[in-house]
Amino acid sequence: MTDEIESGPDNSLTAYVAEFISTTRFEDIPDDVMWLGKKNILDGLGCSIAGAGAESSNILRTYLDGLGGEGGTASLLGTGRRASPRFAALANGTAMHADDYDDTLQAETGRFQAVHPTSPVLPAVLAAAESGGHSGKDLLTAYHVGVEAACRIFDATHVDHILNGFHGTGTCGMLGAVAGVANLYGLEPAIGRMALGIAASQSCGFQANYGTMMKPMQAGRSAECGVVAADLARSGFTASPVILESPRGFYQAEGGGYEEPRLRDKLGNPWSFVDRGVWLKPWPTGALSHPAMTIVLQLATENDLSSDQVTRLHVRTSENIHKTLFRHRPRTLLEAKFSLEFCLAALLVQRKLGLTDFTEEFVAQPEMQRLINLTAYDTFTEAEGRELDCTIVTSFVDMDLKDGRTLTARADYGKGSKANPMSDAEVTEKFRDCAAYADWPTDKTETAIDLIWRMEELGDLRELSGCLTSGD
Repeated sequence: MTDEIESGPDNSLTAYVAEFISTTRFEDIPDDVMWLGKKNILDGLGCSIAGAGAESSNILRTYLDGLGGEGGTASLLGTGRRASPRFAALANGTAMHADDYDDTLQAETGRFQAVHPTSPVLPAVLAAAESGGHSGKDLLTAYHVGVEAACRIFDATHVDHILNGFHGTGTCGMLGAVAGVANLYGLEPAIGRMALGIAASQSCGFQANYGTMMKPMQAGRSAECGVVAADLARSGFTASPVILESPRGFYQAEGGGYEEPRLRDKLGNPWSFVDRGVWLKPWPTGALSHPAMTIVLQLATENDLSSDQVTRLHVRTSENIHKTLFRHRPRTLLEAKFSLEFCLAALLVQRKLGLTDFTEEFVAQPEMQRLINLTAYDTFTEAEGRELDCTIVTSFVDMDLKDGRTLTARADYGKGSKANPMSDAEVTEKFRDCAAYADWPTDKTETAIDLIWRMEELGDLRELSGCLTSGD
């Protein structure tokens, strides 16, 4: 059996993925899926403009400047700089994930964590497409193929992939990035299998880096490696043709196995965008915090609460969410993004939480610290979750008030999910907010919005990238 797998049979799982990558065309993507993809592209590009100003992005660009460059055919979004496609993908992927404001595909009920599909895939295909003078249709097709591959490959991972500490965006996201670029290049299935094999050997990223600059760079590295792997494959570089299912390959090494029915015959059937949906974020924090944030904001608004009325806040989530949102007493802005206590306190203090609120000064405010310290955050067991029919992100909130009342609520999904989606108008306004945060010119902002919503009409993506970079 091992010899058969290693020889690369045509019915292998890797071959199935490569066939999907090679044969999917613009016309194969349903209109509703295409529209949702454009919505997430708009969202991701807004995040990249805002994230270009993050300290992590500044450090990375300084590092890239020191390398002397390898050509300048692709744009570093939110700046006036250019770089080779691989380094543009690295910089833009890091920027897109810098504020943890980019989209998320949550795992299915009973499984663990999530993958950020757009921040690895979009920067990779955009850099390659801009460099090659590709059209808007080319990018849309490649983006959808890459996101679908990332989501379904993630779905098939054994739960130990996450429990062992891997960051799905740095592993499955990387395979989505190479899938998208391979589609853009028109690689035939045999070469696509090589590209997957090259990328899989570079896939990594650890949850221990949550709340540090390395977490967004894990998305950037996925985007970069997607470009590198596709470039090497079309140049004749070889790798295992069965990297996904090999006994010494991706799934076995990073999770101890896989669940083939979650991937086999699932690509585009249905598309992930209309299946569970790829969630968008109304707040620049980890998506696992958003169900609790949604109901705390709702309780505060409906009851016209001021923060000083709250004497105790009790939150319960799954153990996995608790382990992910582990910055229980944050002091820095990056730690605050992975602190459920901080996020809930911010909504109680000011009824909002945006990019400008992640500062050490705001974290240290006395009222913020009071609320953070009075929050009791614990977990329900797996057995309780089954008994209560919980989703993977179900959150329970009990809020004690000075007047003796206790307000209670449960959320099975957060704002931005398929069950409670952000509208087209809300995502467009989020793009404007990200652009304003970066002091982006209003005329370029509005032109970019228009071009993204009608991207399939663009003959050359450089028309769009000009609105996302400074200078003429």
